[in-house]
Amino acid sequence: MAAWRSGSEPPPPPPLPLLLHHRGGRAHPHPTPPEHPTPPTPRSARPLPRRSSAAKMGPLLFSGTLLLALLVHFVACNAPPVPLDDVVVERTFVPERCERTVRSGDFVRYHYNGRFPDGTSFDSSYDRGSTYNVFVGRAQLIAGMDKALLGMCVNERRLVKIPPALAYGKDGDIIPPDAVLHFDVLLLDIWNSVDTVQVHTYQRPEQCGRRVEVSDYVRYHYNGTLLDGTLFDSSHTRMRTYDTYVGIGWLIAGMDQGLLGMCVGERRIITMPPSLGYGENGDGSDIPPQASLVFDVELLDLHNPKDDVTVELTSVPDPCPRRSVVGDFMRYHYNGTLLDGTPFDSSYSRNHTYDTYVGKGYVIAGMDKGLLGVCIGEKRKITIPPHLAYGEEGTGTKIPGSAVLVFDVHVIDFHNPADTVDISSVKPETCGLTAKRGDFVKYHYNASLLDGTHIDSTYHYGKTYNVVLGMGQVVIGMEQGLMGMCVGERRHLVIPPHLAYGERGVEGEVPGSAVLVLDVEMIDMEEGLPEGYMFVWNGDISPNLFTEMDKNNDEQIDPSEFSDYILRQVTDGRGRLAPGFDPDRIIENMFTNQDRNGDGHITEAEFRLKADEAATHDEL
Repeated sequence: MAAWRSGSEPPPPPPLPLLLHHRGGRAHPHPTPPEHPTPPTPRSARPLPRRSSAAKMGPLLFSGTLLLALLVHFVACNAPPVPLDDVVVERTFVPERCERTVRSGDFVRYHYNGRFPDGTSFDSSYDRGSTYNVFVGRAQLIAGMDKALLGMCVNERRLVKIPPALAYGKDGDIIPPDAVLHFDVLLLDIWNSVDTVQVHTYQRPEQCGRRVEVSDYVRYHYNGTLLDGTLFDSSHTRMRTYDTYVGIGWLIAGMDQGLLGMCVGERRIITMPPSLGYGENGDGSDIPPQASLVFDVELLDLHNPKDDVTVELTSVPDPCPRRSVVGDFMRYHYNGTLLDGTPFDSSYSRNHTYDTYVGKGYVIAGMDKGLLGVCIGEKRKITIPPHLAYGEEGTGTKIPGSAVLVFDVHVIDFHNPADTVDISSVKPETCGLTAKRGDFVKYHYNASLLDGTHIDSTYHYGKTYNVVLGMGQVVIGMEQGLMGMCVGERRHLVIPPHLAYGERGVEGEVPGSAVLVLDVEMIDMEEGLPEGYMFVWNGDISPNLFTEMDKNNDEQIDPSEFSDYILRQVTDGRGRLAPGFDPDRIIENMFTNQDRNGDGHITEAEFRLKADEAATHDEL
């Protein structure tokens, strides 16, 4: 039975204040000493008197005195208790922190055990499995309990003794008339009908670019407890954030109010009365009726359905001759994090750029937009709302549903499939012969990627790079860049990957789909032979060419005779071999073309000049 008198008003409280006395750890109703204590009898300073007849009765007098003392002690110890005239409270436990105490008009939830002075139990809220919930100071309790609850803290425990005049008086049923009541009270909750949501921020990020507003969508973690600290729910135990709209009725009213104004990364305590929580009925399981709620909240994410991609420029090169457009192919590095800074991916960790077309749907819509208009070498932060990223479902692993994504991007290079070799040149004062197909050229170069990463340099080797133009000895873009150069000329070449090493690149040297930058200096050049020729005569051809080659006059030319003759013509200046090739290989090829039947000898019938052959043969 609760400490409550039904059907009658409680008697007015006596004028004495609530007595809180402690003696030896227990409450005493009357701790003050008697008003007129008997002073001790002074001890005589005189010498001891001589033994008289009275002195002879000393043992008898001593025995009488002892008997009287024992009688007084017996009467004192078995005297009836002095009746209580006010509430007596013993605070058996007081929490270290007491942010609020009970005042008249507050609503409280508490547990109690009710006993008579002899220890007999007459009522207990614990037996019913629910707290006693009531307003204090509104005559809903017996007057003594109304007084005893004042000033209590949540989680405080009190032993309360209530005299009959402040309890049930002379009326009695279950409670006998004139009964003193003892209550062991544990306070679990306090609130007042005028209470509103209370917010205490205990961690706020240094930078708060945006705060929660009505209709924003948020992701947060929380621990939910009652006012006494009892945990009733936690998103941490589910290892999943709570995701919801704010301010539009998807949450209890107190949480709708408590989340407003939060920053991502902020932590706050949100305390709400039951009127803004689960009210009179609770949630039917873990949250009791009329319970104040306390939420320890950490905001991890925040966006609005109207949000678009936002771009923050962190480093822009100057000059910026070109900006990315739809259809460009881009290579970039990135660090991807959630809005609270949690990393989910990084191209740096793979030691490989992310390579993709821009604006073509190869990446999430927000990244497609965020990569437009960038310069080579630019760094920018791209923030993408979930409806332009991975949406409500996330990726199922590192990116949760409805997550805002933040990418710190460094653009390494980009090109367009329609790009050609970009050439800028510095020519010498006199520029005579210019390089063409078939010419043998010698040049120095420094090669790098578009972001300045060094690849290679002939200067390090101390020798030129030598090629025959048009023979496929270098990448197509390099051949195009060398065409038309003269000795002493310098060129700056920018070669797109489809004219360089393509999507595969060169392992360990040139990344796939990389734009190449080469600074080239033409050192020397030897004019090549007409296309299709590997050997040409510098003058008139001898009419006795076959006879001159056939040194042993056996009417056939063997390989040694053929090779000796050609080399002698080159030495004497009467003929030229194609520059840039192995002379022995050229001569071997020329002999094979003349040896029609492949028997290792050239007869006069097989021997022909180039002018007599189809254009597909490289021979005399």
